[in-house]
Amino acid sequence: MDYQILGDSDCPIVQVNLGYGESIQVERGAMAYSSNVELQGKMNTNKSGLGGLLSALGRSLTSGESFFMTHATGQAEGAFIGIAPSVPGKIVNLPIGSRQYRLNTGVFLACDSSVSYNMVSQNMDGAFLGGTGGFFVMETQGQGDMLVSAFGDIIELTVTQDRPLTIDNEHVVAWDSSLDYNIQVASGIFGFTTGEGLVNQFYGNGRVLIQTRNLRSLVDSLTAYLPDTSNS
Repeated sequence: MDYQILGDSDCPIVQVNLGYGESIQVERGAMAYSSNVELQGKMNTNKSGLGGLLSALGRSLTSGESFFMTHATGQAEGAFIGIAPSVPGKIVNLPIGSRQYRLNTGVFLACDSSVSYNMVSQNMDGAFLGGTGGFFVMETQGQGDMLVSAFGDIIELTVTQDRPLTIDNEHVVAWDSSLDYNIQVASGIFGFTTGEGLVNQFYGNGRVLIQTRNLRSLVDSLTAYLPDTSNS
């Protein structure tokens, strides 16, 4: 993928350059601008017919991702498209191939047409990994580039056999698909004593990408300033 990340590090936008007939997949609603690019909304699946309809519906219900995926195709040499994530924060490229990832909900931004993701079932311990859709989680496949975005900056943490990591659900962006993980309450009754709630424990050898800010915490902090409409 031929791309440039433009703007500052807090609120960047990514511009992808496309040759004639070259296509990428883009998260629905992420386009900011384009030149000589055709946009088509297609069901978020590799299957066709009724099976494709049911597959796209299942992916949407189990992952929280869009039912439709935008396919952007260059109509001339020198075509380009600008893509903006829904929240301010870092954009990074995940090279897909020898390393595959599992993704948290809402982090996918764009990928080569040779890259996609499947829904894979989680074990019972991992069934409530923050925001990833309960008993299913997104796992990449194929070979190419995938762009993901975060709320705030993105930091890479290393997991080793003798150094497992405990990470708050809301900060997880992506992790190596080879890692094992489970869920536990941070402390106290449902984590109320620390305010952390559920946390993820990762084991094995690999890396986890986390975002430095927590969107749910921001929403909670702003709620106190919103007018009370319960009596209206």
